[in-house]
Amino acid sequence: MAVTVGASRLGLGMLRRLPAEARPLIRPGTVPTGVVHLGLGAFHRAHQAVFTEAAVGAAGGDWGIVGVAPRSTAVVEALAAQDNLFSVSTLSAAGSTTRVVGALSGVRHAPRDPDAVVALLADPAVRVVTLTVTEKAYQLDPVTGQLCPDAALAADLAGGAPPRTVPGLLLRGLAARAAADAGPVALVSCDNLPANGRRLRGMLDQAVGRAGGVPAGLVEWVAGNVTCPGTMVDRIVPASTPETIEAARRALGVTDLAVVAAEPYAQWVIEDDFPGGRPGWEHAGAVLTDDAGPWERLKLRTLNGVHSAIAYLGALAGRETIAEALEIPHLRDVLRRLIAEDVAASFTPPDGVRVVDYGEQALARFGNPAIHHRTLQVAIDGSQKLPQRVLHTIADLRAAGRSARWGALVVASWLRFALGYADDGRPLPFQDPLAGPIRAALDEGAQSPAGAVDAVFALREVIPVEVAEDEEVRADVIGWLTALERHGVEATLAGAR
Repeated sequence: MAVTVGASRLGLGMLRRLPAEARPLIRPGTVPTGVVHLGLGAFHRAHQAVFTEAAVGAAGGDWGIVGVAPRSTAVVEALAAQDNLFSVSTLSAAGSTTRVVGALSGVRHAPRDPDAVVALLADPAVRVVTLTVTEKAYQLDPVTGQLCPDAALAADLAGGAPPRTVPGLLLRGLAARAAADAGPVALVSCDNLPANGRRLRGMLDQAVGRAGGVPAGLVEWVAGNVTCPGTMVDRIVPASTPETIEAARRALGVTDLAVVAAEPYAQWVIEDDFPGGRPGWEHAGAVLTDDAGPWERLKLRTLNGVHSAIAYLGALAGRETIAEALEIPHLRDVLRRLIAEDVAASFTPPDGVRVVDYGEQALARFGNPAIHHRTLQVAIDGSQKLPQRVLHTIADLRAAGRSARWGALVVASWLRFALGYADDGRPLPFQDPLAGPIRAALDEGAQSPAGAVDAVFALREVIPVEVAEDEEVRADVIGWLTALERHGVEATLAGAR
């Protein structure tokens, strides 16, 4: 990211120069570490860090966060140069506000010093470990939930060399924690995965069971001392740009190279299962519950599923941002039918929540013109996202004997997007961990939409068997894909019934 950095850089020495309303709620260095976070990306900084700072500001506690970057050094270097301070710019049609956040007590780069990260995970002062590492880092088959180690994780499971993967870091850290009798800990997935707590638990148990060179009794220690509460997280956080940095500089009077932008809305639902204690997140507006499942399904199917639909259809129609895509004629009407006829009928929402109302709120959020969330950014990793966002909706509808016509449109738009070109012929990037098999399947079935659908539906790592073998779903997807290829997005939506 090329930006010009002025003489004044955000840091502890600059806090008195900030506008009063922009100063952090807690001062870095004054709150001891109690949380380690794996995945020091923009979403964590705009979501869990904000909730935790507000919780500590309201209820106290030793809950400073050490943020660990599993890959990139850029954010670690930027934060270290700024005394772990960063700002969040909240964007709406009415304008923006920028405030500095002081939740971070430290930062680490895992590849550079994995032993330091392992030591943190074994520290008895650390009682909560949160994660935003994306679906890929769990190395789980999205359909079966089985651990599928790559070469790096296989090496981590074998032991010996310092860990290089997220499962490897957790495995080594928990082994050290058990050996030191450091007390219980909660591992909290904040990734958009169905039943993310159970997914994390499954990954952890499989890794512990397959690992070599770990202390005797580790399986039993993990079973008795480690919890994995499920969560639902929600806030739209577009990628930062040089314009994001410049806007924050104007608001703060100093340069912040770790600034993130976000929409006003934020939600966090957390299963309250923390054997070593936790921050008072409820004082920051989080919902503490016994079961996050209904909230997860509400968000994954209604918000994330619709988000994916807008991204694929918008990218095909040549729209750069989600807000611009929503202006495609007839798209809002189609999305409302997707929400009301497919999503709302596929599951039981949390008490007191109407799926259609939640969907309307989601459409309003997506239409925020100040959030420049690129369609291509939302469209990446479809093979990892579609099962929980769309395919599970289809499977549940069909199990209940209902049509899944609008969900089939989303699947068809993803397949059309995977072909790699927009309606006007411009190339589209297809970024996906299964890009090779998907492209090979599309090439195999290139003679017709039916051939393409059959070839991709044979990929069990993407399409659940109950969906792949459903003739009504297959026919609906073929019909929509045929229309999208022949007529393009706008004409297809205009004729949708």
